[in-house]
Amino acid sequence: MLEQFEIWLAGNDIFTATTLLHYWDGVTTTVQLVFLSLVLGLVLAVPLAILRTTPSVFVSGPIWVFTYLFRGTPLLVQLYIIYYGVAQIPGIQETFWWEVFREPFYPALIAFTLNTAAYTTEILRGALQSTPQGEIEAAKAYGMSWLLRVRRIVLPSAFRRALPAYSNEVIFMLHASAIASVVTIVDITGAARDIYSRFYTPFVAFSFAALLYLLLTFMLVYGFRRLEHRLMAHQRPAPA
Repeated sequence: MLEQFEIWLAGNDIFTATTLLHYWDGVTTTVQLVFLSLVLGLVLAVPLAILRTTPSVFVSGPIWVFTYLFRGTPLLVQLYIIYYGVAQIPGIQETFWWEVFREPFYPALIAFTLNTAAYTTEILRGALQSTPQGEIEAAKAYGMSWLLRVRRIVLPSAFRRALPAYSNEVIFMLHASAIASVVTIVDITGAARDIYSRFYTPFVAFSFAALLYLLLTFMLVYGFRRLEHRLMAHQRPAPA
Protein backbone atom coordinates (compact mmCIF):
# COMPACT_ATOMS: atom_id res chain seq x y z
CA MET A 1 0.00 0.00 0.00
CA LEU A 2 2.86 2.37 0.78
CA GLU A 3 4.39 1.69 -2.65
CA GLN A 4 1.07 2.43 -4.34
CA PHE A 5 0.81 5.71 -2.41
CA GLU A 6 4.34 6.71 -3.46
CA ILE A 7 3.54 5.90 -7.11
CA TRP A 8 0.31 7.89 -6.91
CA LEU A 9 2.07 10.84 -5.27
CA ALA A 10 4.80 10.87 -7.92
CA GLY A 11 2.19 11.00 -10.65
CA ASN A 12 0.31 13.98 -9.22
CA ASP A 13 1.27 17.63 -9.38
CA ILE A 14 -0.10 18.61 -5.98
CA PHE A 15 3.24 19.75 -4.55
CA THR A 16 4.17 22.27 -7.20
CA ALA A 17 5.68 25.69 -6.59
CA THR A 18 2.21 27.22 -6.94
CA THR A 19 0.57 25.02 -4.32
CA LEU A 20 3.48 25.33 -1.91
CA LEU A 21 3.33 29.11 -2.28
CA HIS A 22 -0.40 28.94 -1.56
CA TYR A 23 0.34 27.01 1.63
CA TRP A 24 3.00 29.56 2.54
CA ASP A 25 0.47 32.38 2.17
CA GLY A 26 -1.83 30.42 4.47
CA VAL A 27 0.94 30.04 7.06
CA THR A 28 1.64 33.78 6.90
CA THR A 29 -2.02 34.64 7.41
CA THR A 30 -2.34 32.18 10.30
CA VAL A 31 0.75 33.53 12.07
CA GLN A 32 -0.39 37.13 11.62
CA LEU A 33 -3.89 36.41 12.88
CA VAL A 34 -2.76 34.41 15.91
CA PHE A 35 0.07 36.77 16.82
CA LEU A 36 -2.04 39.92 16.66
CA SER A 37 -4.93 38.38 18.58
CA LEU A 38 -2.60 37.12 21.32
CA VAL A 39 -0.83 40.46 21.69
CA LEU A 40 -4.07 42.45 21.78
CA GLY A 41 -5.70 39.87 24.04
CA LEU A 42 -2.81 40.02 26.52
CA VAL A 43 -2.92 43.83 26.54
CA LEU A 44 -6.62 43.65 27.43
CA ALA A 45 -6.23 40.79 29.90
CA VAL A 46 -3.62 42.38 32.19
CA PRO A 47 -5.76 45.31 33.42
CA LEU A 48 -8.89 43.14 33.40
CA ALA A 49 -7.21 40.52 35.58
CA ILE A 50 -6.06 43.17 38.04
CA LEU A 51 -9.55 44.65 38.25
CA ARG A 52 -11.04 41.15 38.47
CA THR A 53 -9.24 40.62 41.81
CA THR A 54 -10.73 43.72 43.41
CA PRO A 55 -13.32 43.08 46.15
CA SER A 56 -15.84 45.51 44.63
CA VAL A 57 -18.55 43.58 42.80
CA PHE A 58 -19.30 46.64 40.67
CA VAL A 59 -15.78 46.43 39.23
CA SER A 60 -15.18 42.68 39.10
CA GLY A 61 -18.77 41.76 38.22
CA PRO A 62 -18.84 43.07 34.61
CA ILE A 63 -15.45 41.48 33.98
CA TRP A 64 -16.76 38.16 35.30
CA VAL A 65 -19.71 38.43 32.91
CA PHE A 66 -17.33 39.12 30.00
CA THR A 67 -15.07 36.15 30.78
CA TYR A 68 -18.02 33.83 31.46
CA LEU A 69 -19.69 34.82 28.19
CA PHE A 70 -16.66 34.29 25.97
CA ARG A 71 -15.46 31.16 27.76
CA GLY A 72 -18.94 29.66 27.84
CA THR A 73 -19.75 29.96 24.13
CA PRO A 74 -17.96 28.37 21.15
CA LEU A 75 -15.42 30.49 19.34
CA LEU A 76 -17.05 29.58 16.02
CA VAL A 77 -20.36 31.05 17.17
CA GLN A 78 -18.62 34.21 18.33
CA LEU A 79 -16.96 34.53 14.93
CA TYR A 80 -20.28 34.08 13.14
CA ILE A 81 -21.96 36.71 15.33
CA ILE A 82 -19.24 39.29 14.73
CA TYR A 83 -18.76 38.57 11.02
CA TYR A 84 -22.38 38.08 9.97
CA GLY A 85 -24.30 39.72 12.82
CA VAL A 86 -22.63 43.13 12.80
CA ALA A 87 -23.51 43.57 9.12
CA GLN A 88 -27.20 43.34 10.07
CA ILE A 89 -27.06 46.39 12.34
CA PRO A 90 -29.14 49.13 10.69
CA GLY A 91 -27.06 51.93 9.22
CA ILE A 92 -23.65 50.41 9.86
CA GLN A 93 -22.91 50.12 6.16
CA GLU A 94 -23.07 53.92 5.94
CA THR A 95 -20.44 54.40 8.67
CA PHE A 96 -16.66 54.02 8.70
CA TRP A 97 -17.06 50.81 10.74
CA TRP A 98 -18.19 49.04 7.58
CA GLU A 99 -14.68 49.41 6.19
CA VAL A 100 -13.49 47.35 9.16
CA PHE A 101 -16.18 44.67 9.22
CA ARG A 102 -16.54 44.14 5.48
CA GLU A 103 -13.16 42.35 5.31
CA PRO A 104 -13.12 38.93 7.03
CA PHE A 105 -9.69 39.37 8.64
CA TYR A 106 -10.73 42.06 11.10
CA PRO A 107 -13.91 40.38 12.42
CA ALA A 108 -11.85 37.22 12.92
CA LEU A 109 -9.19 39.25 14.70
CA ILE A 110 -11.80 40.81 16.98
CA ALA A 111 -13.38 37.44 17.79
CA PHE A 112 -10.04 35.79 18.51
CA THR A 113 -8.83 38.75 20.57
CA LEU A 114 -11.91 38.83 22.80
CA ASN A 115 -11.87 35.06 23.22
CA THR A 116 -8.23 34.81 24.22
CA ALA A 117 -8.57 37.92 26.42
CA ALA A 118 -11.30 36.16 28.41
CA TYR A 119 -9.22 33.02 28.96
CA THR A 120 -6.03 34.95 29.69
CA THR A 121 -7.85 37.15 32.19
CA GLU A 122 -8.84 34.12 34.23
CA ILE A 123 -5.35 32.62 33.95
CA LEU A 124 -3.76 35.83 35.24
CA ARG A 125 -6.42 36.27 37.89
CA GLY A 126 -5.58 32.90 39.40
CA ALA A 127 -1.86 33.70 39.28
CA LEU A 128 -2.42 37.10 40.90
CA GLN A 129 -4.52 35.66 43.72
CA SER A 130 -1.86 33.03 44.47
CA THR A 131 0.85 35.64 45.05
CA PRO A 132 2.49 34.84 48.41
CA GLN A 133 1.30 37.29 51.04
CA GLY A 134 4.83 37.57 52.37
CA GLU A 135 6.00 39.20 49.13
CA ILE A 136 3.26 41.82 49.37
CA GLU A 137 3.96 42.51 53.04
CA ALA A 138 7.67 42.88 52.30
CA ALA A 139 6.89 45.38 49.53
CA LYS A 140 4.67 47.34 51.91
CA ALA A 141 7.45 47.36 54.49
CA TYR A 142 9.72 48.96 51.89
CA GLY A 143 7.16 51.72 51.45
CA MET A 144 6.04 50.76 47.93
CA SER A 145 2.76 52.18 46.70
CA TRP A 146 0.03 49.90 45.33
CA LEU A 147 0.96 50.66 41.73
CA LEU A 148 4.66 50.07 42.40
CA ARG A 149 3.91 46.78 44.17
CA VAL A 150 1.82 45.60 41.23
CA ARG A 151 4.45 46.60 38.67
CA ARG A 152 7.55 45.30 40.44
CA ILE A 153 6.32 42.45 42.63
CA VAL A 154 2.86 41.11 41.85
CA LEU A 155 2.80 41.09 38.05
CA PRO A 156 6.30 39.62 37.44
CA SER A 157 5.62 36.90 40.00
CA ALA A 158 2.18 36.18 38.51
CA PHE A 159 3.53 36.02 34.95
CA ARG A 160 6.04 33.34 35.96
CA ARG A 161 3.33 31.22 37.59
CA ALA A 162 0.89 31.73 34.70
CA LEU A 163 3.37 30.88 31.96
CA PRO A 164 2.62 27.12 31.70
CA ALA A 165 -1.13 27.71 31.51
CA TYR A 166 -0.70 30.62 29.11
CA SER A 167 1.45 28.51 26.79
CA ASN A 168 -1.47 26.09 26.51
CA GLU A 169 -3.74 29.02 25.65
CA VAL A 170 -1.37 30.11 22.88
CA ILE A 171 -1.34 26.62 21.39
CA PHE A 172 -5.11 26.45 21.69
CA MET A 173 -5.44 29.72 19.77
CA LEU A 174 -3.16 28.39 17.04
CA HIS A 175 -5.34 25.33 16.60
CA ALA A 176 -8.59 27.31 16.96
CA SER A 177 -7.48 29.66 14.20
CA ALA A 178 -8.38 26.90 11.73
CA ILE A 179 -12.01 28.04 11.92
CA ALA A 180 -11.04 31.35 10.27
CA SER A 181 -11.36 29.61 6.93
CA VAL A 182 -15.16 29.44 7.36
CA VAL A 183 -15.34 33.21 6.76
CA THR A 184 -13.27 32.95 3.55
CA ILE A 185 -9.88 33.70 5.16
CA VAL A 186 -7.17 31.70 3.37
CA ASP A 187 -5.19 30.46 6.34
CA ILE A 188 -3.52 27.04 6.51
CA THR A 189 -6.85 25.21 6.58
CA GLY A 190 -8.26 27.48 3.87
CA ALA A 191 -5.23 26.77 1.67
CA ALA A 192 -5.68 23.03 2.21
CA ARG A 193 -9.33 23.35 1.25
CA ASP A 194 -8.38 25.16 -1.96
CA ILE A 195 -5.84 22.46 -2.83
CA TYR A 196 -8.40 19.76 -2.10
CA SER A 197 -11.02 21.37 -4.34
CA ARG A 198 -8.47 21.65 -7.14
CA PHE A 199 -6.86 18.19 -7.02
CA TYR A 200 -9.57 16.19 -5.16
CA THR A 201 -6.96 14.86 -2.74
CA PRO A 202 -8.35 15.51 0.74
CA PHE A 203 -5.96 13.14 2.53
CA VAL A 204 -2.78 14.72 1.16
CA ALA A 205 -4.04 18.30 1.30
CA PHE A 206 -5.20 18.21 4.90
CA SER A 207 -2.36 15.95 6.06
CA PHE A 208 0.11 18.56 4.84
CA ALA A 209 -1.89 21.25 6.66
CA ALA A 210 -1.76 19.14 9.83
CA LEU A 211 2.00 18.86 9.42
CA LEU A 212 2.29 22.65 9.20
CA TYR A 213 0.22 23.09 12.37
CA LEU A 214 2.40 20.47 14.06
CA LEU A 215 5.59 22.31 13.13
CA LEU A 216 4.22 25.61 14.41
CA THR A 217 3.17 23.90 17.65
CA PHE A 218 6.65 22.44 18.15
CA MET A 219 8.14 25.90 17.65
CA LEU A 220 5.80 27.38 20.25
CA VAL A 221 6.47 24.61 22.76
CA TYR A 222 10.21 25.02 22.32
CA GLY A 223 9.98 28.80 22.67
CA PHE A 224 7.92 28.62 25.86
CA ARG A 225 10.22 26.01 27.37
CA ARG A 226 13.20 28.27 26.75
CA LEU A 227 11.33 31.23 28.22
CA GLU A 228 10.22 29.23 31.25
CA HIS A 229 13.77 27.95 31.73
CA ARG A 230 15.04 31.53 31.77
CA LEU A 231 12.34 32.98 34.02
CA MET A 232 12.62 30.12 36.50
CA ALA A 233 16.42 30.24 36.69
CA HIS A 234 16.27 31.41 40.33
CA GLN A 235 14.48 28.18 41.31
CA ARG A 236 17.13 25.84 39.91
CA PRO A 237 19.68 24.48 42.38
CA ALA A 238 23.03 26.20 42.31
CA PRO A 239 25.85 24.19 40.69
CA ALA A 240 28.08 22.39 43.16
